[in-house]
Amino acid sequence: MPMEPKQWIDVVEDKFKYDLDHFLIPSHYQNDVQSILIPHGLIMDRIAKLAQMIASEYDDERVVVCCVLKGGHQFFSDLTRYMKKALNKQGKSVPMTLDFIRVKSYENDASTGNVHISMTDKELRELKGKNLLLVEDIIDTGNTMKRLLETLSKYEVKSVKVASLLLKKTPKSCGYVPDYVGFAVPDLFVVGYCLDYNDIFRDLDHICAISDVGKAKYAI
Repeated sequence: MPMEPKQWIDVVEDKFKYDLDHFLIPSHYQNDVQSILIPHGLIMDRIAKLAQMIASEYDDERVVVCCVLKGGHQFFSDLTRYMKKALNKQGKSVPMTLDFIRVKSYENDASTGNVHISMTDKELRELKGKNLLLVEDIIDTGNTMKRLLETLSKYEVKSVKVASLLLKKTPKSCGYVPDYVGFAVPDLFVVGYCLDYNDIFRDLDHICAISDVGKAKYAI
């Protein structure tokens, strides 16, 4: 079931716009981002809360937690670390299996409209009858995730839920909202905390808005 807006943190640009001088930014990115939207500490606190929410909705059945690479891997790592300490409906720890899938739809700062999925047909068939939790970094238009879910629906997965750290507030959205959302962010191209721009900025701890300088420097 899609998460209700009141359950996520709504990042409003005018209120969540921290000066670069207030936090540590790697010197090689000093001119490449225009502002910090979500500091690293706030990200971590929110992930801890999401882990509790997710765990509390599962029974004793094993959950396949599947990281959507590449951008989702830091969120995936931190979320599963907190989920190991969280309790399910029965007040017990959550049995988990970890898996990975690569989905690519971006070039520069725009979606190409084409979705490439790394899993083979054999690997997808092995998900039959399992509870799957997809862990994504950001839902932009929602088209990529919708196509991924359409593909998974052909393989008789018992249940599929999606946890996304970010949900972009964009008029281009197809209307898709995941089951768990960390933050709703403005319609900006955001980088950091492993969100990238052509594979750059994954080493930035905070979530930031990229600058025009950064876009030009790292465009392909």
